[in-house]
Amino acid sequence: MEKNTILAVVLSSVVLIVSFMIQNYFAVRNQQRILLEQQMQELQHIQAAETERVENNVPLSTPEIEPVIQPPSISAPAQPSSDFGMQTADTVLPEMVTINTELYTVVLTNAGGDMVSFFWKDPRHDKHVDLILSGDNPARAFTVAFGDHNAVPVSDYFHINKISDYSVEFYRDFISPIAQPASDGKFRLIKRYDFIPTEYLFRLTITMDGGFSVPGFNFAGSAYTLSFGPQIGPEIIKLDNIYDYRHLSIFTNGKRKDAKVNEIIDRPASWASISGKYFTFIARPLTADSKFVFTDKTEPGLLAASRLNIIRPAVNNMFKIVDTYQFYLGPKTQDALAVYNTGRNEFGIREASFNEIASSRGIWGILAPLERLLKWLLMRFYDLIPNYGVAIILLTLLIKVLFFPLTKKGSEATLRMQALAPKIKEIQEKYKADQQKLRMEMGKFYQQEGYNPISGCLPMLLQLPIFIAMYNLFNNHFDLRGAEFIKGWIGDLSLPEYIVQFETFTVPIVGWTALRALPFIYVGSQLVYSKVTQMPGQQSNAQMKMMMYVLPIVFFFILYNVPSGLLIYWIFSNLLTLVQQLIINRYILIKKAAEAEANALAAQNSPPPKIAPPKKKKKR
Repeated sequence: MEKNTILAVVLSSVVLIVSFMIQNYFAVRNQQRILLEQQMQELQHIQAAETERVENNVPLSTPEIEPVIQPPSISAPAQPSSDFGMQTADTVLPEMVTINTELYTVVLTNAGGDMVSFFWKDPRHDKHVDLILSGDNPARAFTVAFGDHNAVPVSDYFHINKISDYSVEFYRDFISPIAQPASDGKFRLIKRYDFIPTEYLFRLTITMDGGFSVPGFNFAGSAYTLSFGPQIGPEIIKLDNIYDYRHLSIFTNGKRKDAKVNEIIDRPASWASISGKYFTFIARPLTADSKFVFTDKTEPGLLAASRLNIIRPAVNNMFKIVDTYQFYLGPKTQDALAVYNTGRNEFGIREASFNEIASSRGIWGILAPLERLLKWLLMRFYDLIPNYGVAIILLTLLIKVLFFPLTKKGSEATLRMQALAPKIKEIQEKYKADQQKLRMEMGKFYQQEGYNPISGCLPMLLQLPIFIAMYNLFNNHFDLRGAEFIKGWIGDLSLPEYIVQFETFTVPIVGWTALRALPFIYVGSQLVYSKVTQMPGQQSNAQMKMMMYVLPIVFFFILYNVPSGLLIYWIFSNLLTLVQQLIINRYILIKKAAEAEANALAAQNSPPPKIAPPKKKKKR
């Protein structure tokens, strides 16, 4: 097979694999705006009001706090929550409670005892990200509904019992249709939140206490449903497996499995999760018979909704139930999640396998160890020079140095193939009518010459796993969120850079909303690299022209909106490979010149061939 054909086949395979990988397996791009200005103002207002309340000894129901994020839907007088759990006649005013920890700030409302905000504190950029994404209506997560996931959540105002700075309890009495004779039918619903200052994991305890009046909790076949939603934050720009995504998972029988929307999961599962690109929500019920169901009912003002519902089956012949749940809401990183495998956490949890959420999935999961190694190297370079852009360049340089012997071997094999091309073509022409004979003769020829036809392709193929692992790393590495490289231009290596942002204009067909510089730089570096490294005889080859000019343009469109960190890696990889190839070419030319000189000198010094004297004729 000719050298050009081999190169065309190899490069085409690489392009197809990488394109498929880009379009189907990897999520590219995080949110462009980490926190809406409105959310920041709300948080500052809440914190200021809470500080003023503590300093002045003002009760929690002070009106200064109420307007901050008071949901319009609960501003009216309390109404019955559902057909089953009728509220008692208690008069309770709307209030909110703010919990501040080292890692996050939580805002709770006594409307249903729900959570309306969970602000993650970014330690590097002094910013806050609300991990409970809200639409046009204020979000209310961890709602309770009497019945299954189709029941109406409780929205009545609860009483508040502030137990400590990190623990709060909401409670209210309801009337059950199932009651003991001559009793008032009252039961109490209690929701208690317990937060740990140094943990993203917190505990929610649901108590339903019927005293001696209610002998069970059965509302149309279920006791209650605890729901998280409408969406995990931060803000979603687009969900298309390129910009961002939402993965629904359960962990059962020691394995993480994808979950389907609207499917009631009644088989035993340790936990269920909703994961985005950088953050995750994990629900871990400590009640063995809980059921999970994910729903995506649309929410006004949201691009998409992702709800997780935990259904507590009906309970009969019991006057009281106490259910405990553990919830993780925070970064989707190995470091943050792995502590729940070791017991080195305040809850003493071991072997929870939360870190499965941060692991690569599918066929590329086998490259997870390589990805972790590259991440470790990237972090070490960042320790030396605290700029992730510089760290990416240094990591690229290290990879090129390590692969230099393979690159050199591949170039030498390519030149050897070019030298053997005339003889290969002669054999192909001679035996073109007999393919079996052709294969045999080609095998003999390669064996005679001591040449392996795949030796020129192997170095390139061996570097493909590196590229895939690097792609995964730059696309999902949590620390790259908001990591600045060049001030005023590349402010976030996890997002595409831009030099002009289109405010009200979108480029037709391709849908671009900004003019970016790195994709153009990439195309330029690829064209220069292809031109300089082009071998003699390739200029007139149609396949090589296609590889040289068409493929960079195709990749320009594919990579236009990828994270800037990946393009920086690819651009500098091209430039370093170009330098390597120039060094290799010079080495090969010097080596060939030395061999030619040695051959000429050997021919010059060798004695002339002896000519045998003619035989004398015998005399007769």
